[in-house]
Amino acid sequence: MADHVSLSVPDESTCVDDDGRPKRSGTVWTASAHIITAVIGSRVLSLPWATAQLGWIAGPSVLLLFSAVTYYTCSFLSDCYRTGDQLTGIRNYTYMDVVRSNLGDVHVKICGVIQYVNLVGVAIGYTIASSISMVEVKRSNCFHKNGHDHASCNISSTPYKIMFGVLGIVLSQILNFDKISWLSIAAALMSFTYKTIGLGLGVVKVVQTGKIQGSISIGTEIDKVWKSFQALGAIASAYSYSLILIEIQDTLIKSPSAEAKTMKKATQISLVVTTVLYMLCGCFGYAAFGDQSPENLLTGFGFDDPYWLLDIANVAVIIHLVGAYQVSCQTLFAFVEKKTGEWYPDSNIITKEIDIPIHCCKPFKLNFFRLIWRTIFVITTTFISVLIPSFNNIADILGAFAFWPLTVYFPIKMYIVKNNIPKWSGRWICLQLLGGACLVISIAAAVGSFAGLVSDLKAYKPFK
Repeated sequence: MADHVSLSVPDESTCVDDDGRPKRSGTVWTASAHIITAVIGSRVLSLPWATAQLGWIAGPSVLLLFSAVTYYTCSFLSDCYRTGDQLTGIRNYTYMDVVRSNLGDVHVKICGVIQYVNLVGVAIGYTIASSISMVEVKRSNCFHKNGHDHASCNISSTPYKIMFGVLGIVLSQILNFDKISWLSIAAALMSFTYKTIGLGLGVVKVVQTGKIQGSISIGTEIDKVWKSFQALGAIASAYSYSLILIEIQDTLIKSPSAEAKTMKKATQISLVVTTVLYMLCGCFGYAAFGDQSPENLLTGFGFDDPYWLLDIANVAVIIHLVGAYQVSCQTLFAFVEKKTGEWYPDSNIITKEIDIPIHCCKPFKLNFFRLIWRTIFVITTTFISVLIPSFNNIADILGAFAFWPLTVYFPIKMYIVKNNIPKWSGRWICLQLLGGACLVISIAAAVGSFAGLVSDLKAYKPFK
């Protein structure tokens, strides 16, 4: 009998998943990196200010409350990734797919409007925040050289917003979520860098002064009310990542356990890390500056020296926001491109891809529709960012606007439907009370944040 030569041919089943899509490679650690990148934004630097508005008891308590609610409801959402069995059920690729599968088309439309309006707002907010850190690097070096009274240190943020937009146009051509794990990991590391610096400076200031600040004697009674509401929005925005949770979960490999189990572990790890950082930054920042805590610990000149360390922290903020911008926008990019492909399946401009050779790398797949639409999106959000004065107000409004429906209402509603929880049962009543309490908090936060934006707009002059 002749010897048979066996050729090593890759089994097709090892290259694709159970839904025919390319094999997913995400792990609990890549998912944690995505979550940390999306959650631990530069908004944490305003937590000392938020804590100052609420005080020593209410401030940390609200942080813990939002963390617990987010973990609880995100666990519900993770279980909805597959319809039916957690190992073999049909996958839902996006938040809207999950809502459609469990609640129907009416809820899908409401969810879509909230989710994608919020993502557009997030893109605008990140552009503003990155430009603020760029300006602060320039200003801190100018002040260090010329002194704090030097007029030439007043710098416009517009050129820096445009710089961020140009970089966003380039990076937005990355094909999808699964291709940006490296960017999320880098962004997460930068996030830890500037938070550690901010925390360290707060601790040092407390040690130097030898006393803990804080009395909540801030302005008039009505000022206290508005700022307390705005602080709720700041904390809500610091925990808002559920709108991209399903997209992150869709990157996970199924083995050795179901994606839902892996995602819950990633959520637990990420929220423990973020909450510890939030508590430390918020409390030590408040202890250092008391009622005069700046709205941004690194850019409000809460600290002046060492200026080089502040420069490192602000550069880390910029790098983190570059990654966070892409992580957040990939969901919106994918939705628009999927819908356009369904509407115009025979259009070469939309479907055709051209291989662009790259030395020592795989060819880059260029799609003209993706190039044009993503570029227009980045340009539009950059232009809008020029017209708005403050990242904090935008983030607060978005946090208040999206927290209740996306983090609380839809996950609870889907959990009730998926598990057939009887109406007026004890569990049903408890879930409704939780949803109602979070709705009241979100409304108060939205009102306070909007009042803050109106106040800032009165004194702001775009392009100057």
